[in-house]
Amino acid sequence: MAPKSARVRAASRRAEAPRRPSREAAEDAVRVLIRWAGDDPTREGLRGTPVRVTRAFEEFFTGYGIDPMDLLQRTFEEVDGYDEMVVLKDIRFESHCEHHLVPIIGSAHIAYLPNQRVVGISKLARLVDVFAKRLQIQEKMTAQIANAISKVLRPKGVAVVIEAAHQCMTTRGVHKPGVSMITSHMLGAFRTDPSTRREFLAHIGTLDGRSLANV
Repeated sequence: MAPKSARVRAASRRAEAPRRPSREAAEDAVRVLIRWAGDDPTREGLRGTPVRVTRAFEEFFTGYGIDPMDLLQRTFEEVDGYDEMVVLKDIRFESHCEHHLVPIIGSAHIAYLPNQRVVGISKLARLVDVFAKRLQIQEKMTAQIANAISKVLRPKGVAVVIEAAHQCMTTRGVHKPGVSMITSHMLGAFRTDPSTRREFLAHIGTLDGRSLANV
């Protein structure tokens, strides 16, 4: 059985979440958009599109059904005094822009300074996916990842850097392919200690102005 605190958080999320439309309503909405685009949703090639789009949305936005705090609850204290930086880099993710519903594709880099306990590295990668699988802006997603790690693990510091390409500006609007956006959120020692911050940036390849590989 899930811990009481997790059950309470889950119940609170359900109470706060907007009422979800039915699958039929979602499929009807896709048909409306197809007609608005100028096509006929009843023709052979589009007949199954509303069903496929609805299923795709379920996959794209699975993050709304997962509590990021629960992912980090299981930690390990038997680390023989290890207190150096833990870095997980090049965590690929796919998200969607909350302004235009088009993809954001990029990589996240995470570091933290343990304070007597560590978390399994797969949990950090899953944490990125939980926040990525929601409608997002990159700045908010960067802060959400760092704040979640800080709140649960209470480390001496947390650093998150994300680089991503936004199709809202590469495939529409200004049409600038090849452009990537870099955001960072530093907490604790990564914010207050320049040498700690430099070490992290060196690990992920951004020291001295060298940029990450373009997405």
